[in-house]
Amino acid sequence: MVPIRDDNPITITPYVTYGLIALNVLVFLYEATLSGPNLESLFRTFGVVPDELSRSFDTGMGFPHVSEWGTLLSAEFLHAGFLHVAGNMLYLWVFGNNVEDQLGHLKFLLFYLVCGVLASLCQWYVAPNSPIPSLGASGAIAGVMGAYIFRFPEVRVLTFIPIFFTAFRVPALVFLGFWFVQQALYGFASLGVSADVGMNGGVAYWAHAGGFIFGAVLGYLLGLFNPEQGYEPAEDPLE
Repeated sequence: MVPIRDDNPITITPYVTYGLIALNVLVFLYEATLSGPNLESLFRTFGVVPDELSRSFDTGMGFPHVSEWGTLLSAEFLHAGFLHVAGNMLYLWVFGNNVEDQLGHLKFLLFYLVCGVLASLCQWYVAPNSPIPSLGASGAIAGVMGAYIFRFPEVRVLTFIPIFFTAFRVPALVFLGFWFVQQALYGFASLGVSADVGMNGGVAYWAHAGGFIFGAVLGYLLGLFNPEQGYEPAEDPLE
């Protein structure tokens, strides 16, 4: 299922969402200029390499490890291919603006970055000895989706379903709930198998599922689900 848009108006200009999309696209354009070995070096330097992160935790605090811990942030802006970045930015475009509208610009930025860090740590936890770089914005965006599903469960999402080659409007609870269950099932199926995103890697399902859960928890802690905050669904001119 592919989200096209949601019927959920906003009251602000979502500068942070736009900025995050622009930054991810610019970084990807830079990646496109690199040769294979240079691109792999970039991924290994700025992506989260689980076994290197494990060694940094084992040896304690110290300056040499600051850069390794910094990859928990830098990895959020790297992508392994066009479809990877395009899919992530589409989901951020559809769901990010409403969460930013509710939290405010600065709080949303912190929320997004923290969700990405926690999502990467979830993936590290299940595969701490993997040598394959883990990267992408999907963990942070999963956090946005986890907050969205509880804040706007009844909002309809115009969803393209390839098998029918048409689009339907489905509640966010259905769309995002199905996405989360899918990631969790794939995550359990991938236990014991390399499941990192990166050069010669797969999909970081545990980063997705973990980011989703942490997004819901952080959303609650930040007051996102305050019942006094409501929304009015946009009228659909096609109906």
